[in-house]
Amino acid sequence: MTLPLPPMPRNVGSVNWIGLWTLYAREVRRFVKVHQQTVWAPVVTTLLYYAVFALSLGSAVRMVGETPFLQFLAPGLIMMAMVQNAFANTSSSIVIAKVQGNIVDILMPPLSPMELVSGFVLGGVTRGIVVGLVTGLAIWTVIPMHMPHPGFVLFHAVMASMLLSLLGLVGGVWSEKFDNIAAVTNFVVTPLSFLSGTFYSVDTLPPVFWWIAHFDPFFYMIDGFRYGFIGTSDGSRWLGVIVMLGVNAGLWWLAWRMFKTGYKLKA
Repeated sequence: MTLPLPPMPRNVGSVNWIGLWTLYAREVRRFVKVHQQTVWAPVVTTLLYYAVFALSLGSAVRMVGETPFLQFLAPGLIMMAMVQNAFANTSSSIVIAKVQGNIVDILMPPLSPMELVSGFVLGGVTRGIVVGLVTGLAIWTVIPMHMPHPGFVLFHAVMASMLLSLLGLVGGVWSEKFDNIAAVTNFVVTPLSFLSGTFYSVDTLPPVFWWIAHFDPFFYMIDGFRYGFIGTSDGSRWLGVIVMLGVNAGLWWLAWRMFKTGYKLKA
């Protein structure tokens, strides 16, 4: 008696779309399940920052160029909430998996390094965009904001969230414990954030710090995003577009290379 042959696997193409979608959905469910701390908490924190600046000014009307300071400040606060949460999503996912020892559950499924990077990064981008939308609506109830250049707002929102998602992924792969990823936050993300012009115009900085700010990719994501809302910028808008695309491409290649070689992921 001849036994029937097992069914041959169907060719699903060069991309495992089902696996990619599953990983992406897992990353989204991770932050949606605890939305009180992953979505609403950043909104409250951003509003508190905004309230502190508004109260410190009192009745004074401070201007940055031709823009009231509070309108100048709002896009920067929205962007910082977005990128911090995009970074937290990917970095926490990888570091927790490594510390708990279940990183093998991510590496064993038939997902290529590119698919793994894409799933994690898209999950981080989604969290960043969701936080940005909710934060923007919350600030809009306090101070009206216009959007004369929505294309720049959308481009920099996606690119900035992607940049920090990739940075969180690279930092998470490099880290062996929570202290390591905390070091990335304290010595990379925080300094670059405060030098980016979130709370001030970089044109007011001394020449040395002005040049440092213009070598900071965070400056271009803040500047381009703010331009979409107020119509003015401190730097070259199209140079900012090129910088964002270039930095994201470099970080994507680095993350892909880490998964390809199994750097600090495989024994």
